[in-house]
Amino acid sequence: METLPGLLQRPDPGALSIAQLEQLRKFKIQTRIANEKYLRTHKEVEWLISGFFREIFLKRPDNILEFAADYFTDPRLPNKIHIQLIKDKKAA
Repeated sequence: METLPGLLQRPDPGALSIAQLEQLRKFKIQTRIANEKYLRTHKEVEWLISGFFREIFLKRPDNILEFAADYFTDPRLPNKIHIQLIKDKKAA
């Protein structure tokens, strides 16, 4: 809102209404729940992220963006994840 002389405020034409804010809040909650369910049912995402961070901590690259690009485009990565998933299932 823009403050006018005399401390009056003019409504912001781009602001969301109360109903829109409530709809947005509900959408955010539903999205977080859906994301959590997805992550819990797709262990490969956990292995991708944990493997990436493990490599960062071990190798401590100077250029993390370049390292990330190399890590996630490594043609061996899908096989590494697949092997880890198999090990994970055997351990369970």
